[in-house]
Amino acid sequence: MKIAMASDHGGIHLKEHIKKYLQDKGIEVVDHGTYTEESCDYPDFAAKLCRDIVSGASGAEKGILICGTGIGISIAANKCRGIRAALCADVYSAKMSREHNNANVLCMGERTTGVGLAEMIVDVWLATEFAGGRHERRVNKIMALESEE
Repeated sequence: MKIAMASDHGGIHLKEHIKKYLQDKGIEVVDHGTYTEESCDYPDFAAKLCRDIVSGASGAEKGILICGTGIGISIAANKCRGIRAALCADVYSAKMSREHNNANVLCMGERTTGVGLAEMIVDVWLATEFAGGRHERRVNKIMALESEE
């Protein structure tokens, strides 16, 4: 498994923690930055990760984005064609975002989610498969919204 990750300066510490957590489990991580605590703009990093996921350039099919609250970076990610980003601050939402919505990007907030909870969210999100069935019809309708003007 290969996971893409990115954050702004407000999420760099949680990104680095989760990156190491995943690597320690044998999961390859593609890190799209940021790499310092210097102030930067989360839409830039959301775009890098989302372009990678959609193009398949790195081989990562899923991504994790982190900013201070997770809100801004999730909004930015959902502007990218082919992305279904879910802001999750609890394990149940993480499970449902995969099972029912086939989310391909998990968003979290460093200032709102502790590292222990973030690890649990990531574990459940990565372990949960898309249920398909009636949910597939709904996900297809979500994706069709991208072609509307």
